Amino acid sequence: MSQMMIQAAVTMNQLQQKLDLIGNNMANSQTTGYKTRQADFSSLLFQQVNNLSDPANAEGRLTPDGIRVGSGAKLGSTTLDLSIGSIVETGRVLDAALLQDNHLFQIQVNENGQENTLYTRDGSFFLNPINNNQDLMLTTGDGNPVLGQNGPIILAEGFDAIDIRENGQLIVTRGGQTAVEAQLAVVEAVRPRLLEAAGQNMFRLPDTENLGFNADEIIQLTEPNATIIQSGALEQSNVDISQQMADLILAQRSYQFNSRTISMGDQMMGLVNQLRS
Repeated sequence: MSQMMIQAAVTMNQLQQKLDLIGNNMANSQTTGYKTRQADFSSLLFQQVNNLSDPANAEGRLTPDGIRVGSGAKLGSTTLDLSIGSIVETGRVLDAALLQDNHLFQIQVNENGQENTLYTRDGSFFLNPINNNQDLMLTTGDGNPVLGQNGPIILAEGFDAIDIRENGQLIVTRGGQTAVEAQLAVVEAVRPRLLEAAGQNMFRLPDTENLGFNADEIIQLTEPNATIIQSGALEQSNVDISQQMADLILAQRSYQFNSRTISMGDQMMGLVNQLRS
């Protein structure tokens, strides 16, 4: 009985993590470019208790002749669904929606004094003044630089119009003349399941040394002239609310079942103690 209570307690702890994951998905159902995360469970170790020693007991049996005692379930992995969400036109020139699965924008983020590259599907960009308002830098809503083929995208002030082409080129108009002044460095996650959540709707590369992969085996640059972007539009979250609600109900029922196992086990232990006394 105590073993069953331990199994239930272990499983409840892991189910709580699944509930947290579902809650995070539902909370970000309206977040631009958010990607659904799914919890996968696996069984913990179990042992075989052979309580039938007579060989005659095994004759004609279709099931194992012992008792399998497990230790509950654990959250085996968290998978990331990078499939494309619905595209909504905004008419804003600095909004860009990626049109292919597993494609990502590169963002430069300062973490503990060190510049790191993170990845996102959120293409809601802004122009922030730098160098005493002489130049403009393309950034995210949090002010982090968006990376182009030559690093952060910086444009000289004083242009008349700007546009993002379908291949990621930034077309700038100055005095009636147009020119390509930068190009977004869009990458493809060829092994998207290896990406790790970095918060703020962004992802990071894992520790490749421990995985046995090189960074270029996980992230690769896209073709420079491919049609990869729809300008004046944003990609919506790919969270399926109905599926999340179904998963939530199932996880809650499982949690309640394991909770009741502990409660009933405690009552039975109490009855045994009363009989002994």
